[in-house]
Amino acid sequence: MQLAYVHGAIERVMMREPIPSDLKDISFPVPIDYLDLATSHLDAASPLVSDGLVVFLSDGLPVGQAYIERPETAAALAERVVRPETLEHARHVAQTPVRNRDVSILICTKDRPEELRRCLASIPEQTLEPVEIIVVDNASTGDATRRVVEEAGATYVREDRVGLDYARNAAVRAARTEFVAFTDDDVVLHQRWLENLMKAFDLPEIACVTGLVLPGELATPAQFIFEKHWSFGRGYLRQDFNQDFYTRDTRYGAPVWTIGAGASQAFRRKVFDEIGLFDVRLDMGAAGCSGDSEYWNRLLHHGHVCRYEPTAVAWHFHRKDMKGLAKQIHQYMSGHVAALLVQYQNTGHNGNLRRILISFPKYYAGRLRKRLRKGATSNDFFLKQEMLGSVNGAFYVLRRWKMPAW
Repeated sequence: MQLAYVHGAIERVMMREPIPSDLKDISFPVPIDYLDLATSHLDAASPLVSDGLVVFLSDGLPVGQAYIERPETAAALAERVVRPETLEHARHVAQTPVRNRDVSILICTKDRPEELRRCLASIPEQTLEPVEIIVVDNASTGDATRRVVEEAGATYVREDRVGLDYARNAAVRAARTEFVAFTDDDVVLHQRWLENLMKAFDLPEIACVTGLVLPGELATPAQFIFEKHWSFGRGYLRQDFNQDFYTRDTRYGAPVWTIGAGASQAFRRKVFDEIGLFDVRLDMGAAGCSGDSEYWNRLLHHGHVCRYEPTAVAWHFHRKDMKGLAKQIHQYMSGHVAALLVQYQNTGHNGNLRRILISFPKYYAGRLRKRLRKGATSNDFFLKQEMLGSVNGAFYVLRRWKMPAW
């Protein structure tokens, strides 16, 4: 009965909202199927998979995924998307002992007590117990957030200056451990998330580790669009982002946003003493944007290494409605351009300016021509928000150019 009510509510929302032409034939919610390589009988006689997102598991960890475009046997799909090196890496991580245990989990939240409750409920299942859990309440109204934090036995910190980076900085200041791991209130953590993040700090030059973020659901067109075109996922191969990555593209600057997602990242605590905290100028009003990617850029600029570790898995629950997604994309692009300007200010690298002044205008002109010629698809449905957000981000930071960064 409850499930029928939820599906009915989703259908009513979809009827009120415009949907891009390329999504009109897709039935929502889009299923997400998890198939275990060891127990799903993936042989020549395996059943056909006809729709949705399929994620393959090995020893409980996601090791490959694919969206189904045509019916295909699960065995053929697994052979196509699960790479041997991914399986080998997952086995290697599982056999590696945990040496770094002095870690706190940090969560920033504002007026989302139920989402926060769901996130906190996944922490007791962690195979590596954190020393402390710190929740920063970023000026929530009422006391619901405080009650949820106290029920979970976590440490409650209040930050009344609205902005994600203000909240992150308050969390870092409150932490007393050698490592700090950030996640978001709209995330659920795999039980080995923290353990595998910590295992990835196996070299002293690694200052930050990010993890694989999968969609928690694809119930609405807005969630599907976000996952298809703005996904937090970075694949199933470990990657190290070092000085070669940072200096490879001097013309337009390193694409640091590909390093991971702020919803799943951990740092050596000492780097905040060395290079400073998150830049609060990147807080676009109530929502932080690109504070994480700017920080990764700063780490690389100072000679550190960032690592993407796909065995540290979390699930993110994207915005369900198109109006909320439109606002989010506007904020994302505002933050992206603002971060490029801050990176230029911090490093003097002209590639950040070239990306804004040369690359972006060409990129958006091409997409705008395509939209005018072929109509709006999911790829450019929020093109207006992207373009206006980019302009807004430039003016936002330029007005705060001399403001203290933290």
